[in-house]
Amino acid sequence: MKSILRTGTALSMAVLFSGQVTAQEMLQALGAAEGQVSIVAWAGYIERGETDPAFDWVTEFEAASGCKVSVKTAATSDEMVALMNEGGFDLVTASGDASLRLIAGDRVQPINTALIPSWSTIDERLQNAPWHTVDDVHYGTPYVWGANVLMYNTEVFGDTPPTSWNVVFEEMTLPDGQSNKGRVQAYDGPIYVADAALYLMKHQPELGITDPYELNEDQYKAALDLLRTQRTLVGRYWHDAFIQMDDFTNEGVVASSSWPFQVNVLKAGGAPVASTFPEEGITGWSDTTMLHADSPNPNCAYMWMEHSLSPKVQGDVSAWFGTVPSVPAACTGNALLGDTGCATNGYENFDKIKFWRTPTAQCSTGECVPYYRWVSDYVGVIGGR
Repeated sequence: MKSILRTGTALSMAVLFSGQVTAQEMLQALGAAEGQVSIVAWAGYIERGETDPAFDWVTEFEAASGCKVSVKTAATSDEMVALMNEGGFDLVTASGDASLRLIAGDRVQPINTALIPSWSTIDERLQNAPWHTVDDVHYGTPYVWGANVLMYNTEVFGDTPPTSWNVVFEEMTLPDGQSNKGRVQAYDGPIYVADAALYLMKHQPELGITDPYELNEDQYKAALDLLRTQRTLVGRYWHDAFIQMDDFTNEGVVASSSWPFQVNVLKAGGAPVASTFPEEGITGWSDTTMLHADSPNPNCAYMWMEHSLSPKVQGDVSAWFGTVPSVPAACTGNALLGDTGCATNGYENFDKIKFWRTPTAQCSTGECVPYYRWVSDYVGVIGGR
């Protein structure tokens, strides 16, 4: 009851514990008094029908709760961590390469699952996931999850989709007879080092990489060398989903790691794009709605977390972004997602995805290169060093 205690009066708490009202009813009353909730989120995660009237899971929440939703869009996990360190926000939809950093830095607080009635409906594969659970304590509610796909131009590749990430890592002539140089992109985030490591797991098995987030010095150097080779091919590093879509539409980009969100929006607009899971495997993300340690509006925040787990919201978000719901019940009966949407978006691929995770110095194989090195060295790679 931490959030209620923070905002409620002694009288209201006495009423609550007398059994005259439920915790949810008290949350709603106190949330209406707060009147707002601010969320740091990935692009496309919090929609109110402005992009497409069919996709709106904010308006109904605001009307029912009395909490006005404001959103600060973040383009990378590092930006999310920086914003949460800055403070002033209630919630963040953090990926696995940010969530443990936020927990370790005391920027988010444990959640009281008793205040989230829909907690029991969450996919069992996610309820205790290591990117939001530490020492059996939960630091957030699972939102949605998905893969970093290879998006490609169907006019360039024709009827044969690319089967390997080599189209973005190695110089080659593409099926349209032109080089890939200057026509491919890579993600502008240090966690992308893991994508290079994943590629090397198949193409340089002698390196002995078993986990793309746990790299010794030799494995890490090989990944950086591959990324430096890629630097000579990349026209632009992307982190803004909308800029990447414009690059595919207007700037001649034909292949890149991407999110299903960009693929879906571009295809809906008639662009000649599609996506695939290359043979080397894929990285991905499972995002958690986490409560700031100093949330100014915790009751509205708890109501949003509960709202975010409703099958309708879960299905709508997944249909819009191309993700998989954290609530399996959303996989049937959602008009936007359809009964095959979860299968299409990869529900059965959970065990195949190498989910984003913050690299640490101490790892299962002994000494590994920590994340701060990934940050500084990837900046160097992008800068041509």
